[in-house]
Amino acid sequence: MDTESPSLFKFKQFYVEQDNATMKINTDGVLLGALADHPSPRRILDIGSGTGVIALMMAQRFPFAIIDALEKDELAARLSDKNFKNSSFSDRIRAHYTLFQQFNPPNFYDLIVSNPPFFVNALKNPNERKSGARHTDEPFYQELIGKAQKWLQVGGHLQLVLPPIISARVCEYAKQTTDFQLIKTIYIKSFSEDDPFRQIVCLRKGNRLQNIQDISSLTIYEERGVYSQDYKDLLNPFFVIFNSDKRR
Repeated sequence: MDTESPSLFKFKQFYVEQDNATMKINTDGVLLGALADHPSPRRILDIGSGTGVIALMMAQRFPFAIIDALEKDELAARLSDKNFKNSSFSDRIRAHYTLFQQFNPPNFYDLIVSNPPFFVNALKNPNERKSGARHTDEPFYQELIGKAQKWLQVGGHLQLVLPPIISARVCEYAKQTTDFQLIKTIYIKSFSEDDPFRQIVCLRKGNRLQNIQDISSLTIYEERGVYSQDYKDLLNPFFVIFNSDKRR
């Protein structure tokens, strides 16, 4: 494998090829990959895998998990499949070229993650593939919630990264129509004084529990051009630029 290719993004335990990717590696994806959690997931589903980076991060974090990664764009699905096969986790991750609405899962899942399209009713990108990766309509989220409820084990988690306004609508829909309970919200800020620009939400399937919602925040930058220590600590297991023996 050519590790010097400019289209490769090098992580500590794997590489991600991004050539012709509809959506290249971005902050939303790596934060979900690092923060999505479950006590002991044995089966994980990544909906909208793109380059496959979230599934690869899940494989690194949960060494006993079997992971399915769904991608509706054929070129992106081939790319994620290539990245999985070139990794040390290749025996535990499988790429599926399919719409999630048409997927027939082999088993129930403990954890479902997604960095979904979120520009609802917005002006679309003239690039058709990129537009499909980032734009959607309201029914998309309703279908996503419905499928996740069907595919998760009782007590399983659905975790999404979304803009706050979309997050509020999705969580309210889940509350009104399913047995999902919002148990965790992580607010993502660029700087400490900023309003959050993303939320990572965790919805738990099953009997609703009392007083278990966990609310926290993560700030990416200490100042312009300088990452916060929390951000570096979070991504230290993955990013080559954050060395565990150097707090910088």
